[in-house]
Amino acid sequence: MQNKKYCNVQCNNMESDFNFGMFAGSAGKDVHRPGLLLHSCCGPCSTAVIERILEDYDITIFFYNPCITDKDEYEKRKETQIKFIEMLNQRLGVEHSRVNFIEGNYDVDLYFRRVSGLEGEPEGGRRCTACFRQRLNMTAKYGKEHGFEIFGTTLTVSPHKNYKLITEIGMEFADKYGISFMDKDFKKKAGFQRSVQLSREYELYRQDYCGCLFSRRD
Repeated sequence: MQNKKYCNVQCNNMESDFNFGMFAGSAGKDVHRPGLLLHSCCGPCSTAVIERILEDYDITIFFYNPCITDKDEYEKRKETQIKFIEMLNQRLGVEHSRVNFIEGNYDVDLYFRRVSGLEGEPEGGRRCTACFRQRLNMTAKYGKEHGFEIFGTTLTVSPHKNYKLITEIGMEFADKYGISFMDKDFKKKAGFQRSVQLSREYELYRQDYCGCLFSRRD
């Protein structure tokens, strides 16, 4: 039913090198969980989010980030995301449902068209709103077309992102496509701090700017 791209790269002997904390789940694969298409902006942000919801959803990460305008940076973040998922799945074992991975279309030209005229906006302004809309629109659309019950995003784990705005956009596209939206402010209960901690434990690459050349400039 769902056209998923699975992470199949083997992680050799990594389990003993990292503290997986709450990721040592025990729920069996036969337990029904709603199918969640979770947009992820990067591997580090996804860590604490997945940890918090792992037992309640059948999670597929949707890596759709045409806003990462530097190709090398994009590939580095994508590989970091895959690395985390692979280590997590290895730790969970065969009795737990997998966290899956799908890569969305990397179309930087489309991103630049979406933010045309907003290049001079400050970080967090209208340009970022256009970017949120592009990514959440595609997540909701893909989720509906491929049989997911709900969609969400890791964006709200960041203290630099506007939770209320992201939720409003998410609900708009949920209504448009007829799919549920996960309304959660993942930065609460020290979610961001937990993502930093997990990233260090997993030795994940953490970027120092949002993604587009404008955010790097600012």
